[in-house]
Amino acid sequence: MCKKEKLIQEIDWFSIIIPLIIVFLLCAVFMIFPGQATLILQMIRAFLGDECGIYYAILGCGIFGCTLYMAFSKLGHIKLGKIKKPEYSSFKWGTMIFTSTMAADILFYSLCEWALYAGESHIKSMGGIQEWASTYPLFHWGPIAWSFYIALAVAFGFMLHVRGRNKQKFSEACRPILGNRIDGALGKGIDLIAIFALIAGTATTFSLATPLLSMAISSVFGLSNTVTLTIIILILIAVIYTFTVWFGMKGVSKLATYCTYLFFALLIYFLVGGGETRYILETGFSAIGNMIQNFIGLSTSMDSLRKTSFPQNWTIYYWAYWMVWCVATPFFIGKISKGRTIRNTVLGGYGWGLAGTFTSFIILGNYGLAQQLKHGLDVSGIIGNGATYSEAILKIFDTMPLPELGLILLVITMIAFYSTTFDSITMVVSSYSYKKLDVDKEPDRRIRVIWSVIFIMFPIALIFAENSMYSLQSVSIIAAFPIGIIVVLIIASFFKDAYNYLKSHKK
Repeated sequence: MCKKEKLIQEIDWFSIIIPLIIVFLLCAVFMIFPGQATLILQMIRAFLGDECGIYYAILGCGIFGCTLYMAFSKLGHIKLGKIKKPEYSSFKWGTMIFTSTMAADILFYSLCEWALYAGESHIKSMGGIQEWASTYPLFHWGPIAWSFYIALAVAFGFMLHVRGRNKQKFSEACRPILGNRIDGALGKGIDLIAIFALIAGTATTFSLATPLLSMAISSVFGLSNTVTLTIIILILIAVIYTFTVWFGMKGVSKLATYCTYLFFALLIYFLVGGGETRYILETGFSAIGNMIQNFIGLSTSMDSLRKTSFPQNWTIYYWAYWMVWCVATPFFIGKISKGRTIRNTVLGGYGWGLAGTFTSFIILGNYGLAQQLKHGLDVSGIIGNGATYSEAILKIFDTMPLPELGLILLVITMIAFYSTTFDSITMVVSSYSYKKLDVDKEPDRRIRVIWSVIFIMFPIALIFAENSMYSLQSVSIIAAFPIGIIVVLIIASFFKDAYNYLKSHKK
């Protein structure tokens, strides 16, 4: 049997063809009927975010608690794989976790998220911009957010490295509870929901941050900032990450390292070059303390009277956003955690993840906050008066020395983040496309290329339709609703399977 015929038999075509059809249909709807599609999105989001918001909030708190139990109970001693030492060094493992899970939206949000909160009446009622516009980004990208990744990373790592299962699918992780029912229509339904959620998450990420890339390039090189330029940039990113993923995990690992260096260079540029080092560090230190002190209150705040609907508009969106991304990234974290204990995976994942996200928001975000509060650059007012988020971010860069150089560094770093993240996702979802695939084997290059193309189609349609941030957020909130149920099933299945494992290995 030739390699081509063998590959055709090994692939689960249902998991490729059905999502591809759905993507084609969604692209057609958003490009032909952008207004009507946006209205429907907003109606569904209003119901799920407003009426069912507590569902997302309980999931966030509950899953965070589960990760702590995983780390500090006797389950924490279980080793993911029968090897003497971890497959990757701590530094390489940590950089792969951060760069391969964050995408370029970490830079986009770090630069402007504080300004999105600054105009909220909720922030003013709590005490003002200085204290809370710097705190909420750390909360929304903090422990609860990372818990979605970490809980499933442990479950998938256990499934792959301890149980040695060769079906790398969401449904397979539910087997301890659902049994053989996952081999039928129920399992296919779970996998289809997971793939759709992943496509929705990638589309949201690309559609939010890519316009910043487009505007930065047009500003530096004097080009017209058009939808066409944005789409060309998207295609360029797809070419880069497709090229890298062609070389497998070695390519992903190298790109993650390069991406980390670029990220550090951008942070140093703002921290040292911006002249606000003291303010940045002091505000960041205070924001961390403020978040820790108010963590439980922030986690359970629901604004029942809907005075501002801040939790519904922001916190619920973020938990949903992280949930749709947890379809693929935990698989990647679980795969690269071979040789680590569950405790090390949980605590190390939190350590590296929070260090990266907090550093980004503290340095990039607090520099912009300093420009507004100390130097009169009304960034939140610029956004409130109808300017795009990208235009506001460019105003911040204008206050820096050598702003063109800074924008070029931003563009290169964003492309590296995009490429590294989508390398890892493409590797995971390509493995997802096989009926069976051993954990140590990589999916065929042709399958990786197919998924590279699929991932870029929906965001092009969303950008072409010029959807607002509210509409783009709606895509994630809608896709995350069924994923939450599946995530609970996977975590429950892990606990059942892990305790059975401990019983069978009790000396």
